[in-house]
Amino acid sequence: MGCDRQTIQDMIGKSAYLRQLTALTMPMQSVPLDKELTGSSPPSVFIGSWNYPHVYAGPLVTPLHGDTAIMDTPESWITENKTQEEIIGYRLGLVRGKRMVDASDLDTRFVEQLQEISLSTSSVESDVAFSSAPVGTTFSEEHTPFGPSAEIERFETSAGRWNRNLESVFYDTDLPAADAVMGLHKQGVPFSNIQKAFSVGTMGRSKGRHLVPTRWSITACDTTIGDRLLMDVKKNTVIDTWRVHEFSSLHNNYAVLLMPTGWQYEWSEAFLRVIGNEELVFSDHEGRKKKTTYSHLGGCYYSCKMAVLEALARQQEQAGAIILREAHKGYVPMGVFNVRENVRNAMNQPASEFEDIRSALAHIGNTFTLPVRRFIEEGELLRTMIRQRQCTLSDFSGPGDTR
Repeated sequence: MGCDRQTIQDMIGKSAYLRQLTALTMPMQSVPLDKELTGSSPPSVFIGSWNYPHVYAGPLVTPLHGDTAIMDTPESWITENKTQEEIIGYRLGLVRGKRMVDASDLDTRFVEQLQEISLSTSSVESDVAFSSAPVGTTFSEEHTPFGPSAEIERFETSAGRWNRNLESVFYDTDLPAADAVMGLHKQGVPFSNIQKAFSVGTMGRSKGRHLVPTRWSITACDTTIGDRLLMDVKKNTVIDTWRVHEFSSLHNNYAVLLMPTGWQYEWSEAFLRVIGNEELVFSDHEGRKKKTTYSHLGGCYYSCKMAVLEALARQQEQAGAIILREAHKGYVPMGVFNVRENVRNAMNQPASEFEDIRSALAHIGNTFTLPVRRFIEEGELLRTMIRQRQCTLSDFSGPGDTR
């Protein structure tokens, strides 16, 4: 069974598996719509990646009026204990209007409207006419879901008040985009607001500004913030114990293992019988030096890394980090916010401290469904740490564990 499982896992790969899972995801239906819609944008926009640099861009608008910010504020969903059904309900209530635009052409009224929405401090009243009645739903492992979509024929918005910090970087056309992103993060601007503003070309030196597809902009912001935080974290003193931070929500369990070493990082995730009887584990890592190729695990690799570094920088500490995640039946791909915000919440929980890696992993094994040895088999960094401390795989085999 072990060889068969490994062969299937290698053949499938995470992205192919999640595409299959996403195709099966139809937990709720969106509300039927006509060709015209008046309502509120949370504020929210979406930039597609297909056919780049000629992309479909447009607002996300709900038939509701007033304050609809909760529908596109992922930072609040986990902390406010929103259920998966509530989150999906928010997202499927958002209608995507789209129009084909050139990513480098920001001097159009339509793009200016998208920028105004993204810089707004509050929901923006909108009036949209579509070429046909919006239909469908969209789920992805990289970005949050949304409801029906259709091409826009007419789009009007009310004037909104801009976020002062976002407005400042918009008018600073000499400020590099990476400096703008990190500066906004230090000022406490929510990640989702930074990412949306980044995606509509409101940051960077004037000649280099352009639209950035939403899923690319998410990873770009996670990576930029993570890289800058890492420079600070590497200056901090290394912790002197093994620590475990834990958190569970939305059919996921998370365990962050902090190690008394210099910075090194591994992200391992298991999908347990989400579709059928599958038990799949995917892992990727980096050592003291930054990973030079894009992770085969996708954007969540960078979202998780940023969330851990954010906490270490705040605590003025340095550690190696191995993060384990297991997703169970009922899990639905809803975007990398799921990883970022859950790991952030894990890092905000009091840590359990241990004298060695064996006792730390034994603790995790008592709370996880999947035997820890499966993570060890797939995680190269975790395997190396165990070997360096003269442990063997048999040390982590629980009673009756024959897998």
